Amino acid sequence: MKVMLIYPQWTGGYGIFAHFANKSSSWPPLNLAYLASTAEQQGHDVRIIDGQIERRTLSEIVEETRSFGPDLIGLTATTPFFHVAEETANALKNNIDAPIALGGHHITVLGQKTFGSVFDYGFIGEADRSWPLFLDSFEKRENMAEVKGILYREDGKIISTKKADYVRDIDSLPLPARNLLKADRYIIGTSQGKKRFTSIMTTRGCPYKCIFCSTDVFGRSVRRRSPRKVVDEMRECKENYGIDHFIILDDTLTLNKKHILEICGLIKDENLNITFEGSTRANLVDEESMSSMAHAGLIRISYGLESVDGEVRKIMKKEVPIEAYEIANKLSNKYGIETLNSCIIGMPGDTRETVRKTLAYLRKSKEIKQANISIAVPYPGTELYEMAKRREHGLELLSEDFSRYRRYNSAVMKVGDLSPDELLKMQNDAFASIYLAPWRWGPMIRKSGFFGATLTFSRLIKSLIGGNADFITARQLGISD
Repeated sequence: MKVMLIYPQWTGGYGIFAHFANKSSSWPPLNLAYLASTAEQQGHDVRIIDGQIERRTLSEIVEETRSFGPDLIGLTATTPFFHVAEETANALKNNIDAPIALGGHHITVLGQKTFGSVFDYGFIGEADRSWPLFLDSFEKRENMAEVKGILYREDGKIISTKKADYVRDIDSLPLPARNLLKADRYIIGTSQGKKRFTSIMTTRGCPYKCIFCSTDVFGRSVRRRSPRKVVDEMRECKENYGIDHFIILDDTLTLNKKHILEICGLIKDENLNITFEGSTRANLVDEESMSSMAHAGLIRISYGLESVDGEVRKIMKKEVPIEAYEIANKLSNKYGIETLNSCIIGMPGDTRETVRKTLAYLRKSKEIKQANISIAVPYPGTELYEMAKRREHGLELLSEDFSRYRRYNSAVMKVGDLSPDELLKMQNDAFASIYLAPWRWGPMIRKSGFFGATLTFSRLIKSLIGGNADFITARQLGISD
């Protein structure tokens, strides 16, 4: 059986931010690569189109799919790009006579509400176990009722089977079919120059309860891979595809200290000579773990600072002491690790003063070399979404057009007396407040390239000329300090 898996191009609506998204977020569709590997093990002929990295237009995707002649087409979609998956599915349906299946976070959360007629099958939750069972039933034209975790239609009615089981032993999963991806296209800027990279998983699940995150797909139960399996996969990527940089997808890289130390120990013992990056909580790093990761090849790490206001942090359930960020950033700098501190504005409880407070913290701390400012998005499946719908903490949900649910250049909530337009203005001003500091220019250029730096500085100048002095001043920017 022929199976085509498609990841459509998603950055078209990002405007100026498309450059930065292409630079930092065009990652391999690891979920499709896992499903492809399973399908190949069953003897199916599988193809993957990564429309994002290949810059494929919709018509090109349709033509390549038609030329392949698939028996089944699979798509994946997150909430902000569900409309892209729908558009792609409609174009495929109008040109190709093959059933279309959809998986991903959006359909997992909303289920039948988002299972439009253009889709023939839907996958809810982790599909690692339901996918091979589905393929077997589909090929044999058997009833799908016994396949857990899927949606399908029967006699005009939508049928939803039982929830899919979580994969308890994730070591049992086959390695992703990276042979179906164009490995040489995945390039990312780092402090050591441009590197060929891939994403990799060492754990699934997150035990924390931050209101802006959803755990509907992988759950709260944390499952870890064997460090041996992880390092073997890294070696396979390096030897077979020339990949020497890895983005570790774990929600919290250092959640289990023993686990990450064992991985680092194997990397060092075997002289693998790779680099990697990931994100974690600032209170879950210490001298031993940072030293070990640095010597194993860690060159970039991200901490979720979000806000420095105590009340806002309490509402968002960010249970990390502010002091931990000072310690963590100092440790990162000590070992020469490029560090990003991610912040969110427009969270429940936010005011102009709380945002100013966070920006002042970022601006004054020379330990913080890079910071990212996004606008809070109430994704379905999060507690934040439910808060916004109930209008708690001054929130007002203004749109359920999910194509607008993006962290940049868009805002779909009113927060107290902060309108979406003001949040957008504050986001632009925030970049000016942070990146006019000269000690941040180098890391920015290394990450986004000279073109990205030019775009950033053009935005900064526009913010200053545009009369935003009510929010940022020369002294606040550090120009006169």
